[in-house]
Amino acid sequence: MRGLWPILKRELLGLFVTPIAWVIMAAFLFIEGLFFYFLIMSYSSQSDVIVGMGPAEAFFGQSEFFYFPLVLICPVLTMRLFAEERKSGTIEALLTAPVTPAAVVLGKYLATLCVYVVMWAPTVLYMFILSSHGEIDWSLVATGYAGTLLVGMAYLAIGTLASALTSSQLAAAMGATVFILAFFVMGYAARGFDEGSTRSMLEHVAVSSLMNDFSRGLVDSRRLVFWVSFAIIPLYATIRTVESWRWG
Repeated sequence: MRGLWPILKRELLGLFVTPIAWVIMAAFLFIEGLFFYFLIMSYSSQSDVIVGMGPAEAFFGQSEFFYFPLVLICPVLTMRLFAEERKSGTIEALLTAPVTPAAVVLGKYLATLCVYVVMWAPTVLYMFILSSHGEIDWSLVATGYAGTLLVGMAYLAIGTLASALTSSQLAAAMGATVFILAFFVMGYAARGFDEGSTRSMLEHVAVSSLMNDFSRGLVDSRRLVFWVSFAIIPLYATIRTVESWRWG
């Protein structure tokens, strides 16, 4: 795909030479560090401990503090991707360069995904801390991080599309946040329904259901297909949007 690598390097440089990526990572690690601390305190005092579930599984799947920050962080990571270039007028120069629209979109998207992975990397230390004080199932840790990656891929794809639809970074962040928050709330809305098709549908698309399963090592292919599609469809729509700029 022509031009993907230069775009990726350009976006990574743009993210890491400005404070935005570092501020986001610092805020995220502070929140997750607090959550991990209180989780360990709960287990050490044997209060509010989930029977039959270790701290590693609880870390990934049993608290909104684990994944709710992503509702805000992912849109902030992606809000500048296209909105800033459209506002400054540099998008025209990019579109006339010998790169394909797909390379432009995927290069920008993969740059934010790299930041997302780097953002989560220090939390692996939490697992080593747990392993030094007892047995943990590393296969459950792996599926927990796999679920985290799926959520990030989908949220960042939504943010990428939102950034392509407006020249305002604030509007892009707010639009992506509202859309992502709707899916986040579905997990709670499902509790208001009796057992049936409506409840099953809401639970199927809820991020809490995904992480509850993956934290236990339960990899449901239906959830896998849904969340991968949740990432692919917005990216495809973004590519078509960028193509329309070139020909419009």
